[in-house]
Amino acid sequence: MAADPLLSVEEARARILAGLIALPTEEVSLRIACGRVLAQSMRAGSASPAAAVSAMDGYAVEAKRIGSVPAELAISQTIPAGTPASPLAPGTAARIFTGAVMPEGADAVVIQEDTERRGDRVVIRTAPAAGRHIRPAGSDFAAGDIGLHAGCSLTPRDIGLAAAMNAAHLSVRRRPCVAILATGDELIRPGGAPAPHQTIASSGYALAAALTVWGAEAIELGLVRDDEAAIATAIDGARECDLLLTLGGASVGDHDLVQRALAHLGFTLNFWKVAMRPGKPLLYGRLGALPVMGLPGNPVSTLICALLFVRPMIRTWLGCRSADGRPDIDLPRREAILAKPLAPNGPRADYMRGRLIEPEAGAPVVKAFERQDSSHLMALAGAGCLIPRTPFAPASKAASPHTIVPLAGLF
Repeated sequence: MAADPLLSVEEARARILAGLIALPTEEVSLRIACGRVLAQSMRAGSASPAAAVSAMDGYAVEAKRIGSVPAELAISQTIPAGTPASPLAPGTAARIFTGAVMPEGADAVVIQEDTERRGDRVVIRTAPAAGRHIRPAGSDFAAGDIGLHAGCSLTPRDIGLAAAMNAAHLSVRRRPCVAILATGDELIRPGGAPAPHQTIASSGYALAAALTVWGAEAIELGLVRDDEAAIATAIDGARECDLLLTLGGASVGDHDLVQRALAHLGFTLNFWKVAMRPGKPLLYGRLGALPVMGLPGNPVSTLICALLFVRPMIRTWLGCRSADGRPDIDLPRREAILAKPLAPNGPRADYMRGRLIEPEAGAPVVKAFERQDSSHLMALAGAGCLIPRTPFAPASKAASPHTIVPLAGLF
């Protein structure tokens, strides 16, 4: 295969996302909808509350009929929540409980603490104002109000709102199915006793977890030895998926066999090198209609490349949108203050790992780790952010502002 020149991160991302559209929809029950992405905006089927209700335990009265206080009124009825109410007899009070429907003719609730019960009568000790302690009909939402917008990732709060709006099912985007294939004779699964020449496979586990957090379904094709035929056989297991991710073996060394196996299966290469650190040997193309991305095998490179290129694919397929309705596929960014100076950057975009310090007052402070090795998972696990640097970025002084990517909630 002819090799492309190094692409910028932006150009590689644009090529990967070109032509991607949102996946089809499916109906799911509220009990399994949390975390899914809503495909169609949801409107309330009825108002809430459907009628004016009491906001407190107390007595429903007609405010203007109570002159000076204390005032003693007959109790004409008792209205628990969930029962209908009769019209309020003039000059009386109705014993009422939180959430109960207000009786016709009553326009205020006197809370229990401001009254004294005397058999079948009640003494009102505080003059009520019309509308006091009442939740008007539709005060939360009216029938037809949009409660949830298409493209939102459903939270427990959203599920509660959907239930209150009388929706038993929601239309959500189908989860993309992403296959993961790790290659390498040196790899063994966690839990064993590795020999000095062996490496515990961590990248696939981290990647599968990240895919799940991002809303995809991860399908692990296993660990495959450095054998072209074995790799080709494993790749066939991804034919029905939306994306195949390979880990390692995508470069051009004697034991980097992923490109060769793909080529024999009819793979069309788009690119395989990106001007970034970590993650230069990144392969992308298509095997028929199946997008294939070859990620670097080092775990830090795997995760950072996935964050930059796989996450936006998933969010495009899911139709994720921001509150203002725009596509929401970009990483969050914020400003921080550098704790130490940064040296000039080289010709590749760099995604340094850093510790994020949140002071009690002022802007957050970021401190880049001294060692940025792409195999050091301890540093990535302890990182609060990435510190992106453009190619040939000049040196940055300590205490200067710098844009960071906070990692909380991303992986």
